[in-house]
Amino acid sequence: MASLKVNFAGVEFQNPITTASGTFGSGMEYSEFVDLNKLGAVTTKGVADHPWPGNPTPRVAEVKGGMLNAIGLQNPGIDTFIERDLPFLQKFDTKVIVNVCGHSEDEYLNVVRRLAKDDVKDMVNLLEINISCPNVKEGGISFGTNPKGVEEITKAIKKEAVQPVVMKLSPNVTSITEIAKAAEAGGADGVSLINTITGMKIDIERQSFVLANKTGGMSGPGVHPVAVRMVYEVANAVSIPIIGMGGVETAEDAIEMMLAGATMVSVGTANFYNPYATTEVVDGLEAYLNRKNINDVKNIIGAVR
Repeated sequence: MASLKVNFAGVEFQNPITTASGTFGSGMEYSEFVDLNKLGAVTTKGVADHPWPGNPTPRVAEVKGGMLNAIGLQNPGIDTFIERDLPFLQKFDTKVIVNVCGHSEDEYLNVVRRLAKDDVKDMVNLLEINISCPNVKEGGISFGTNPKGVEEITKAIKKEAVQPVVMKLSPNVTSITEIAKAAEAGGADGVSLINTITGMKIDIERQSFVLANKTGGMSGPGVHPVAVRMVYEVANAVSIPIIGMGGVETAEDAIEMMLAGATMVSVGTANFYNPYATTEVVDGLEAYLNRKNINDVKNIIGAVR
């Protein structure tokens, strides 16, 4: 029987499969369908230092090859997360990755400091920092689009964090490798990629935008080849581990990500139409390794060069 265990930034995971932030809540709703004990980790929805209402509706649209969303990182804030969601996740034999969001450096650091406190820190295994958030102090430009900004926010978070820090990279940049290198220079313990690709849909009958926000983030199978390419490029540019994501629906998609260089893989949009997608990927990955007579999943990480 093949081993599915991986080590990511010093943390041992029973398998490399987790959930993409924003597609699985904090696991509570999906636990009715999915045995969370079978997952390597649950990656939570973005957590801010205060409740965010999100964007006006409509904010989700189906498109060819996936979906657009402009949810706006709606979340109840860190206090509710610690009171309600973290205790729930402790019931399961799975690791917890908390996705952190903010509109300013201070907002990020408020969440990171709260998760570093003694009553909470042992409940959280990794921090995933969403640097696709708009930086209000820079006129709304995303934190993750400027290498210098990425390095600075990474350094600031690393000074306060007690858990390993994974920077979540935006694909909406000229060079994903420059951004990854900046995160590594700032002290990141890992990177995750890709976040959604900015897109737009127009209703030709109403001659108006489908989303109230006009634009949204595209995810789903249509972005998968782009994500695989970016994971491969980053894997060959930095020495820190990668969580790969973007259009992962099946075990085959996850294996492709790992062959390109990802140590772990997140399943996202597929959860919306197949709540069993994550555990099906875990089972399919194990079956693949056994079929190929590969005794350890680590042997496929970055195997294609």
